[in-house]
Amino acid sequence: MTDDQVWTITGAFDPGAPDWHYLPVEIPEGVREIEVVYRYDRPDVPPGVKGNALDIGVFGPHEQFRGWSGGARDRFVVNATEATPGYLPGPIEPGEWQIILAPYTVSPQGMTFEVDVTVRFGPDGPVFQPNPAPARAPQADRGKSWYRGDGHLHTIYSDGRRKPEELVADARAAGLDFIVSTEHNTPSAHLQWGDHATEDLLILNGEEVTTRTGHWPAWNLPAGTWIDWRYRADDPRQLQKFVDEVHKSGGLVVAAHPFGPCIGCTWEYGYESADLVEIWNGPWTLDDEAAVIAWDGLLRAGRWIPAVGNSDSHTHGDRVGLPHNVVLADGLTGSQLMEGFAKGRNWIAESSSVQLEFTATAGGTTVGIGETMKTDPGTPIAIEIKASGAPDTHVRILDHHGPQWGGYIPAEGATITWTTQSRYSKWVRVEIRREEPTPTTRDTMVALTNPIFFR
Repeated sequence: MTDDQVWTITGAFDPGAPDWHYLPVEIPEGVREIEVVYRYDRPDVPPGVKGNALDIGVFGPHEQFRGWSGGARDRFVVNATEATPGYLPGPIEPGEWQIILAPYTVSPQGMTFEVDVTVRFGPDGPVFQPNPAPARAPQADRGKSWYRGDGHLHTIYSDGRRKPEELVADARAAGLDFIVSTEHNTPSAHLQWGDHATEDLLILNGEEVTTRTGHWPAWNLPAGTWIDWRYRADDPRQLQKFVDEVHKSGGLVVAAHPFGPCIGCTWEYGYESADLVEIWNGPWTLDDEAAVIAWDGLLRAGRWIPAVGNSDSHTHGDRVGLPHNVVLADGLTGSQLMEGFAKGRNWIAESSSVQLEFTATAGGTTVGIGETMKTDPGTPIAIEIKASGAPDTHVRILDHHGPQWGGYIPAEGATITWTTQSRYSKWVRVEIRREEPTPTTRDTMVALTNPIFFR
């Protein structure tokens, strides 16, 4: 059999449709390629009413994940040699495949859809050879040091606009030492980073697990590892199952943009299963302010989950590294970076020009960000902050009672000192802000640290 076969599947969704809808397709022997094209109606809706949006992906026989593009493209192709970004190349196994449709939003009028499935016959082409990123970037590895990295990034392998090589170039220009590749719901980008890796930028594999009740980037996954996303917060056992998978792989779980205003972006799972919380996502906005307030409330209640910040860059206009993390690690490898993050040994910066040192000293002992100092209740603790690269900004020192001190940072930088005791402060953290009002905020965050704790 050599002629293409084409099937068209039609259907409709009403408002309140289930999250996932599967279209079974029986693929016969001898198929070398599958192509899927889909379309759906997009009626006009009044302002403030959600229109239609339909995501798509595919599973091979036996629930074998073969790709996801969400709503980023209207077609995909899979064969042994290559696949559309977001999808996994490989031989076409005969049997029942499942095209998965996910009605993200459905207008009051409902939604109709059509899916064209084309199968092409013939011998397979050359087998795709994965080329994941190297485990090291020797020119950037300085041993024990502070490393800068952005852990939430997208390319054409999900809904981003940058090509992988463009993301690498922009990350290097931003002064970063590492990035984490976090495409939505697919590991397909993992398989090609070796084509674009450089000696001075470490590329870690990840996935932004994009559920309907919150997004969670999984960091430091083995190349090709896929984490399922088909569940909601009302079934926390499902989340824990996949969190355990990430931990067994040596990775960390990040609760992303917990107050993100888009549908499904708000974090609804609670923080029991998350290792880190992304309290600053992209340019500073009102939802970031809300995330910092909520995180500070957890700290006051005695619940510490280390904070991170990432750009979540999708387009060429989204600046890579705004913000990014500066983490203390024993070296520039995935496991060493994850150890630093898990301990909260990091602070967040708007750019690589911002420099910050934050320490506490008492009785001849000095500790830094994420560490704990044990002192007698009445022993003075000297807090020291050295800040530069953030001209015309204000620094504020906060403890569990709230803001305790504030001061100006001139163009040449500043060294700030303040004294407390463990009887007064359970912990101390630092923010640097610029008086730069936006339509939703009074000022803009420039840098923010995890706390130093006192016992």
